[in-house]
Amino acid sequence: MIYDIPKPEISPDFTVKDIHRIREWNYERLKDATVEERLADNRRRAAEAQVNMKAARRLRQNAALTTS
Repeated sequence: MIYDIPKPEISPDFTVKDIHRIREWNYERLKDATVEERLADNRRRAAEAQVNMKAARRLRQNAALTTS
């Protein structure tokens, strides 16, 4: 079972404490998850990350085209 726990607040400076908060959050979310649930969660998050990276790449390319 993957728990629906709100994401931790991250400081603008992104400190070591933020890393610890993220790790604790991730542990609490996944502590009772089965291997299949963990894999499904990882795949879903990887797909989201790919979409975000493609969008960022498009924005960067469009910005480069407009400034040249």
